[in-house]
Amino acid sequence: MDARVPPYSMDPVTEELFRRKGYDPDEVEAHFARVLSDAHCALPDPPASVDDRLFSLLPHDGADHVRSLPDVLLGNIVSRLPIKEAARTAALSRRWRGVWRSAPLVLVDSHILPAGTVVGRAEARRVTSTVSRILHAHPGPFRCVHLTSSYMEEFQCLLTPWLHTLAAKGIQELVLFNRPCPLDFLLPATFLGMTTLTRLHLGMWKFPDTAGVSRATCFPNLLELGFICVFMESRGLDFILDRSPVLETLCVGGNMFKIPLRLVSQSLRCVHIIGCSFEEIVVVDAPCLERLIYSGGWSLDGASTKVKIGHAPRLQLLGYLDAANHVLEVRKTVVKAGTKASPSTMVPSVRILALEVCFRVRTDVKMIPTILRCFPNVETLHIMVKPPNASFDIH
Repeated sequence: MDARVPPYSMDPVTEELFRRKGYDPDEVEAHFARVLSDAHCALPDPPASVDDRLFSLLPHDGADHVRSLPDVLLGNIVSRLPIKEAARTAALSRRWRGVWRSAPLVLVDSHILPAGTVVGRAEARRVTSTVSRILHAHPGPFRCVHLTSSYMEEFQCLLTPWLHTLAAKGIQELVLFNRPCPLDFLLPATFLGMTTLTRLHLGMWKFPDTAGVSRATCFPNLLELGFICVFMESRGLDFILDRSPVLETLCVGGNMFKIPLRLVSQSLRCVHIIGCSFEEIVVVDAPCLERLIYSGGWSLDGASTKVKIGHAPRLQLLGYLDAANHVLEVRKTVVKAGTKASPSTMVPSVRILALEVCFRVRTDVKMIPTILRCFPNVETLHIMVKPPNASFDIH
């Protein structure tokens, strides 16, 4: 597993909670470790790479052409360096001293430690202290900040000031992951005031209550949103979708509560659901939605997940539909084995369909032709064979 992915160790209270529900805590830990690993690998790449370095190779004429570059271009170069390398440029000359402070900040906290370092609590404390100093010292704007290495329950007094600073300095891209556990650590509602955000990925938090949040709260520039192991009520997600008028991509992973996922958005184009258990997934009104991807799902207490397709006239890719654990509903018709095709049960826009089937279960196999009749214009069909009696109801 990537060193930047936090080890997932369940606390005794959470272990007992899962035991009472009939689950093996070791299997739950393994499931969440996979979700976290997938989530970290799926995070957007920051503009700066840990391997980047600044070199100035003198040409044959001996002139330093880097010095002749305008400050704006120098700032762009500095913002693409790892944070330690970027800060060190201040030692090059008097002119370079102000470049880092004037360049849009790119801060990836995993770049603070040497490459390959396994982040334990001692290492995380050093990273957290360094992050605080950098956020305070840099005047902004903040182009991209990835904070994935801190155990925030140890630094609760820092989190709200961090979020205030990020909002005040015009943060555009924010990745904010808490190091587990606990799983229910409350994220301050301060982040709801970050109107400059274009990308937001949150992991391992409890979402704040939005009941008392001002109606004027909005994310007018948010294009991409990710929630990984974020505990929230359905109204919390409804709140974000309603206040994000240009949102195009939504990723939800590791959800473990029986809540419905309702998609109402005039701008969403892609929804990716990873390792979740939802009571139902409902595409209510999503006229721009093109891709609905559901992978690595699991069920609580063996209950099925309803997948309802309402208004989605541009939907082209759908899957994985699980013949055993999903109940497909098109508009207001529940699709069962033998359901006859009609305009009310068809989604003609879908061109790519993915199914998950256990061929040893006759009822699963009988659903295949029925499902295919609901998508008459499919050009590409993916079928994943599911083994019987999968443990922990993971499929």
